[in-house]
Formats: sequence, C-alpha cells, structure tokens
Amino acid sequence: MYDLLVIGGLGVDVRVRVPALPLPVVDSVTVDPIDLRIGNTGAGVVLAAHALGLRVAVVDTIGADPAGDVVRAALGRTAVHTVLAEEPAGTRRSVNLVDPTGRRMSLYDPRPCAGPAPFPVARLAALVRQATHVHLSIMGWVRDLLPTLGGLLAEGVGSSTDLHDWDGHHPYHRPFAEVAELVLVSGVALGDRSAAVAAALAPRPVLVTRGADGAELHLAGTVTRIPAATPPGPVVDTNGAGDAFAAGIIAARSQGATWTEAAGYAARVAAAACTHDGMEYPPGLLPRA
Repeated sequence: MYDLLVIGGLGVDVRVRVPALPLPVVDSVTVDPIDLRIGNTGAGVVLAAHALGLRVAVVDTIGADPAGDVVRAALGRTAVHTVLAEEPAGTRRSVNLVDPTGRRMSLYDPRPCAGPAPFPVARLAALVRQATHVHLSIMGWVRDLLPTLGGLLAEGVGSSTDLHDWDGHHPYHRPFAEVAELVLVSGVALGDRSAAVAAALAPRPVLVTRGADGAELHLAGTVTRIPAATPPGPVVDTNGAGDAFAAGIIAARSQGATWTEAAGYAARVAAAACTHDGMEYPPGLLPRA
C-alpha cells in the first residue's frame, strides 16, 4: 500500500541564478554554475512527501534522454516506487531563473505527448487501489484518462490536484478540478475571482496559495486565512514550495488533521522547502506532522 500515488509531472529543472528579475536586456550575463536536476510539479510533490515519511509511488512518462536519466537517478536515490513509460517527445523540462531573494520565473517546455494513453487502464486502476491518496498533475496524458480516474477515485480514495496559475476560465484545467477532492490553485491569475471560483467548485475545499502572503482555505462557504510560516533559515529557492505545500496537506490529512490544521502545517513545510536548493530534501529539513 502507498500513502500517496502521484500521477504525472516528472521532469527536469535547469536552475539559473540571475542578478535580478526581470533580467536586463544585454548580450550576456555571468551567472553561478547552471544546474540540471530533477524538477517539475509531480517530482516536487513526490520528493517532499517522501521527505515527510510517506510511502510514495509515482507513475509518468519520461524520455529516453539525458534529462530522463537525471530523473531516474534522483528517484533511484529514494524509496519511491516508480512506474515509468517512455515518452518519444522527450523529458519535460523547465528553465528556472532565480533571483538573490529566491524569487523564480519558470520557462516551461511540456513536451506534449501524442498518441494513445501510455498506460493501460487496468494498470492505473491497480495502482490507484493500492493508494490512500492520489495527486493528479495537470499533464495532457493524465487529462485524457480523467473519466476513468474519476470513477476510481469515487470509490473512496482521497485525491488532489494543483491547477497552478489557472485563471478560472481556461477549459483545460476544469476537468481536473471536477475530479479531485481537494483543489489547490495559485492566486496570481485569479485576482479577485478566487471566491467565485471556489464557490463554483464547492463542496470540495479549495486552497488559493499566495506565496509569501500565505493562502486562503475556501470550505463550506467560509474563507480561512492561512498565514505564511517563517522560514527556518535564509530563503534560497522558492521553486517547489507550492509542491511541498501540497505534500504537507496530504501528510497532515493522512494523520487525521482538519483542513485548517493541515493547511497551517503545509505552510511550515513550504517555508522549510524554500531554504533548500533543489527538491531532493535532506533528512530532517522538512518538519514532520
């Protein structure tokens, strides 16, 4: 059995430390060593949940390329159970520009796959039935299987999805929100529409994350402010903080916490994640629930 099954979202991050954001328009800028490491949203949830002591499995597609080798090597350093299929288009990747305060701008290359779903429905069903909670990354191949996954999740498995910078209108994201039990979404593009969007997704809880300004928990017609936690050290990199927040919610809920308690704990997990460079967290960095 697994405490958490993450479906989709593996890739690599090319991390570039820059003197400021936005970058000046010049011919060249000298930067610190540029690193290639495991990244993207699914990996962030997987590695944070693993660091929090959860039994984790992940299923996804990655390329037979050097970027895919980075992903396989990083997961091989953990106890995470992996089910991987080859993606002919190659491994997803992001270029993350990080300024001295840890702020990030991400350039995302999704490597969209074409063709039939990469995993037989029966295999996915078997994995879902072995999990207490399923987290859905908003990958194209996952979206294609949402009708099937929705039926499986209706059998009592907890579930979540992170819609990232959804504006509340784009039709791509809505099927994920309608399948998951918990919806996380960044408040950046929502603006003042967060309450209306959350009401449209009721009765499921909706967590609108706002970075250093904390988060808002929309549940049963009420809004609870979740303050950001104070990082336990200098902020190094905010990349992956939202994924660590999601992992914290899942970990706390697995131990019986209320939604409000889980969100408060998740804020502490996200703050700690910001003090580490990358998503391969050392033992003891992320606070246990």
